[in-house]
Amino acid sequence: MIEVENLRKLYGAIRAVDDISFVVPPGRVVGFLGPNGAGKSTAMRAMVGLTPPTSGHVRILGLPYEKIPMPGRHVGVLLDAAAQHDGRTGREILTLGAMMCGAAKGRVDEMLHLVGLTDSEAKRRVKNYSLGMRQRLGIAHALLGDPQVLILDEPANGLDPQGIHWMRGLLRRYADEGGTVLLSSHLLHEVEVIADELVLIGRGRIVAEGTKAELLGGSGCLVRALDPAALEAALVARGMPVHTTSDGALTVDAQVADVGRAALDAGVVLTELRPGAGAGLEDMFLQLTAETSREGAAA
Repeated sequence: MIEVENLRKLYGAIRAVDDISFVVPPGRVVGFLGPNGAGKSTAMRAMVGLTPPTSGHVRILGLPYEKIPMPGRHVGVLLDAAAQHDGRTGREILTLGAMMCGAAKGRVDEMLHLVGLTDSEAKRRVKNYSLGMRQRLGIAHALLGDPQVLILDEPANGLDPQGIHWMRGLLRRYADEGGTVLLSSHLLHEVEVIADELVLIGRGRIVAEGTKAELLGGSGCLVRALDPAALEAALVARGMPVHTTSDGALTVDAQVADVGRAALDAGVVLTELRPGAGAGLEDMFLQLTAETSREGAAA
């Protein structure tokens, strides 16, 4: 379990992380999302003792990270796949990591096989690795000690579609076996597929959190029309809250029958009308972080 309580990090007048609190329970994958500069990486670094917080506390398995005996045996961390010694081979990096955390003999070979790095790739110097290979090596390093908790910042960055699918299955199995996963990623579809719960952050503050069902479930309906502007005008005229999604559909906080009648009365031809299942993670992300993103509401 990860418990974040009133965590704050200030750099002068800049509030990189501004009084955030949330819990990542065992057996769950929690997606930690936000625009660039929102404070995600700073918060994750504070969780593992790399950035001292200005105030607040983080407990992992009931203790601050720095007080966990042999933390590598209990907490797997991947914050920057590029932060690896370019002059060492992949196998050397994992061997040193195994020695430091007291991992069982044979764990290096097991992890290399798990992440799909071949013997020849393991013998290469890391400076010759692609970004995707570095990510696989970083994931292997995080899993060396057979930890109970994983804290991963952009682990899918650089992976091809097959690699992303592999990583998704790996983390899902890990959580289903009782592990705790905090996952930051810009690949919103992948987070939507794998995450059980979501924490969205903007300008250092939490703007939304809850289970995926709570945040994305929604009510109302989704509708598409040949003339979406005319349909939107007809719905707004009847007092129905309307939002345009990123792909041009309308989500309406109203019953399907009421939307259908409004379209009929306005003479608008509908191409799709169905009960809403939420606007999707991308649309929710853009709505909730519009005021805190660099692009503003135009995002």
